[in-house]
Amino acid sequence: MEEIYIKYPIGEQDFKMLRDGGFSYIDKTRYIEKITNDSKYIFLARPRRFGKSLFLSTLQYFFEGRRDLFKGLYIDSTDWDWKPYPVFRLDLNTDSYDEPGRLDGVIDRLFRKWENTYDVDVKDSDFSQRFSTILETAHKKTGRQVVILVDEYDKPLVANIHNKENIEHYRNRLSSIYSNFKSSAEHIRLVFLTGVSRFGKLSVFSDLNNIRDITFLDEFADICGITEKEMLEYFKPGIAKLAEKEDISYEEACIRLKKNYDGYRFAAEGSDIYNPWSILNAMADSKIANYWNDTGMPRIVAQTLKRVNANLPEMFDTYCTEDDLKGLDLLTPQPLALLYQTGYLTIKSYHPKIRRYRLGIPNDEVKDGLFKVLLPYYVKSLSDKEEKKIISDMVMYFILGDADAAMKCLQAYFAGVHFKMKMDNENNFHNAFFLLMDLVGLETEAESTTSDGSIDIVIKTEDYIYVIELKYDKNADEAMKQIEDKKYSRKFQADGRRIIEIGVNFSSETRCIEDWKTRIV
Repeated sequence: MEEIYIKYPIGEQDFKMLRDGGFSYIDKTRYIEKITNDSKYIFLARPRRFGKSLFLSTLQYFFEGRRDLFKGLYIDSTDWDWKPYPVFRLDLNTDSYDEPGRLDGVIDRLFRKWENTYDVDVKDSDFSQRFSTILETAHKKTGRQVVILVDEYDKPLVANIHNKENIEHYRNRLSSIYSNFKSSAEHIRLVFLTGVSRFGKLSVFSDLNNIRDITFLDEFADICGITEKEMLEYFKPGIAKLAEKEDISYEEACIRLKKNYDGYRFAAEGSDIYNPWSILNAMADSKIANYWNDTGMPRIVAQTLKRVNANLPEMFDTYCTEDDLKGLDLLTPQPLALLYQTGYLTIKSYHPKIRRYRLGIPNDEVKDGLFKVLLPYYVKSLSDKEEKKIISDMVMYFILGDADAAMKCLQAYFAGVHFKMKMDNENNFHNAFFLLMDLVGLETEAESTTSDGSIDIVIKTEDYIYVIELKYDKNADEAMKQIEDKKYSRKFQADGRRIIEIGVNFSSETRCIEDWKTRIV
């Protein structure tokens, strides 16, 4: 069979370049029709690398009247007049903002370009006044209201999430520019803003109270990202090529793609969404790999989780309100909102009777990348060579049913905890144990509920189920007694696999597993 060649737009965020270059494009232009009939001020939050920049670029060329680029797409069949508007795209995703003056340079370059384009008479050096003059002049000279597209409006703030001084500087700068959205309303046709976060406190939109937030709306749930229907429609040849390269069936390739890259959901009734960055890379490489994590904010997230002493198993499977997810306080970011807005948690279901979302980790790619970043914040292990040997042996012993040998490996691993990495409370020990078990590829469940409490850790292999109770500065006998008294193993009696109970005690003084007891049920 002749191979079908598809050009995947890896990193290509310019709609014109994508269309002229013959790249694969998933038609999202039906959302443009919704937007043109919606509010004057619209805000959309999505994690990084989810196609926000490409959608803004699509809007830009649409409002500039470039109908030739939209031939064959949904919007070309509508009755839009295609007369050009003056479009101002404020892209804040072009700098690192590690110093207070970086934003001024970005803004000044954009303003100079726009001032030259519309022959603006510059009479003031103040950014807010310059922007106001640009908008008014463009409206008067073209006879059409302006369209303002802001890409990653929050980038300078998010980049300084733990730097109070820089945050205040950038907040004031952005507020002075964004204040024109209200003061220059008569000159504006549309303002469309995108970002990762919607901030609660320190808002840069304090004067603008009529922004329509479409972030959680069902009708816009699929505006960014790739649905399963779209993936199967647009990438069938790529999936077939991946299956051939991996020597698996087409159906198995779909299952692996779903397991690794699907699972995002952005509204109560929304579809499951595949991460577009990861899917495009997987199609281009014909390989399942971790592509997205380096583009996120894993270290900022890890620092925040450690700072608040979060219970990780609870955090990764929890219920919350929409308000819990919307607001983000930059000075003291709450982990739940931060994890959701940066893409490490997503909506798994919505329960209308209690008006609560259930959150979880989207997929294996996100979990693997995040856990690898988190683990060093709880333990500082041995050299890479020693670590690989210990972990390999530990997994082998768990698979073989030799619980004592597996625990000796775990004890050796925790013995590598650096003296500065204080395992200073029970929660940290539980988090480290949970992260390690999951990362090494063992099927792990934390806080597994029973009729009489919850089991700290359950590990399942092909032939064995391990019921594990963790204690901190107590003793292994006490841990085993709790397993027995609460009859934890009864939950798995009908499973058919051999059940092994393990009681573990961790010492804060030695920062290591002090003792353990095992029992085969």
